[in-house]
Amino acid sequence: MPARPRTQIFLASTLYGAATLAAALDADLFPPADRRLLLISNNATTPETTPALDAMPGFARLRGRFDRLLSWNETIRPFHPGGWSPRPNDVPLWERHLRLLWGLGDDQVELVVESIQVNPAMALAQLFPDAPVDVYADGLMSYGPTRNKLDPLVGTRIGRLLHLDLVPGLKPLLLTEFGVEPVIVPTDAFTKVLAELADDGEASGDLSGVPEGAALLLGQYLSALSILTPQEEEELHVRMVRGAVERGHREIVFKPHPSAPARWSYLLEREAEKLGISLTVLDRPVLAEVLYQRVRPALVAGCFSTALLTASAFYDLPVARTGTGLLLERLTPYENSNRVPVTLVDALVPDLADRGAAPRATATPQDVGPLVTAVGYAMQHQIYPHLRRAAERYLAAHLDPHTRRYFKRRRLTVLALPGALPSQLSFIPRNAAVRRVARRARAVQRRLRQRHPKKWTAA
Repeated sequence: MPARPRTQIFLASTLYGAATLAAALDADLFPPADRRLLLISNNATTPETTPALDAMPGFARLRGRFDRLLSWNETIRPFHPGGWSPRPNDVPLWERHLRLLWGLGDDQVELVVESIQVNPAMALAQLFPDAPVDVYADGLMSYGPTRNKLDPLVGTRIGRLLHLDLVPGLKPLLLTEFGVEPVIVPTDAFTKVLAELADDGEASGDLSGVPEGAALLLGQYLSALSILTPQEEEELHVRMVRGAVERGHREIVFKPHPSAPARWSYLLEREAEKLGISLTVLDRPVLAEVLYQRVRPALVAGCFSTALLTASAFYDLPVARTGTGLLLERLTPYENSNRVPVTLVDALVPDLADRGAAPRATATPQDVGPLVTAVGYAMQHQIYPHLRRAAERYLAAHLDPHTRRYFKRRRLTVLALPGALPSQLSFIPRNAAVRRVARRARAVQRRLRQRHPKKWTAA
């Protein structure tokens, strides 16, 4: 009996993710296949008004790695990719429908997806229940725990986690509860793909007005995630400009998040005029890594963007961070999947406010592993119970006024870990009256923050 044809389906939603897949293909990290299909998902809040991946400048350079393009949004229209999943009883009907719609026949299907914990990756894995799954990660979240407990029918089918070596020597925690082995996408293969984009006129656009050797500031639009208020994020950007100027930079480039409101750029322009410096605002979509190659910035500053570590690890550029201390306080719940990325940047990247001749981070890639293990256990102790002893060892030996920022005393108390509340006060988290008082105090605090954002941000 002849072997069934093999079809690989790659799910991607961003140009950065597609570049990661292209690098993995160039490095021969996937077995040969009869067909390779790129399934594009536009996960924007309003996909109808936001360009999809295949409409992004530079996508044409990546297109040749795939035999055919498919649209997930068109497949499940009018539902949103982030909110739709099949009902269990409908899975056989959906699989037959997709095999007909996409011309898969009885092919052996293999899936390569991002963010397996959420839709659309989870929905796709459910629709092909017999397909083996590889997961690829294009950011710092791969070093953190799986954000929620996965269905074993999906988790046990995952063979590999492909990730970029953003923190050399640090092994990802994601999906280790299923024994998934991490596989590094070679850095040289990834930077070669990014060099293709940098050489592409459409992908890089007209950068003639962008000064070389300037300080590059990265915006993230954190208020859209309800982590900061819009006013606080505006002040964060202003602090980036002031910090870069205090470091001696007179030419500054600001790369706002594509969804950020235009008025933020106007505020920075007024601040630059006040400080007497040159400010260039990039109002077109371009990967930060393209800028690293084309204009070689003298400094890259941001909050906790993955691009900070690609600048440092892949391009040997000076980096600085700001605002991570505030974010570590604000991230809720403690299990928030951004916690490990913020922790890594806070520990590995020097503070923009450090005025030393050679600013230094508080940790090195070699010694940050135990910290991530302890934070990961505190975030998802039910998924990773075997990490408890490692977390206890780290907290017993390293918990001090600086490292305490990575942990919540209440969380340590609930888990009975070193650094918890004293035993005579341990009743507090379970006392209903005290909890009511604490909730009222937090409500008052939130109202004060909204009325006086600058005062609270400065504090």
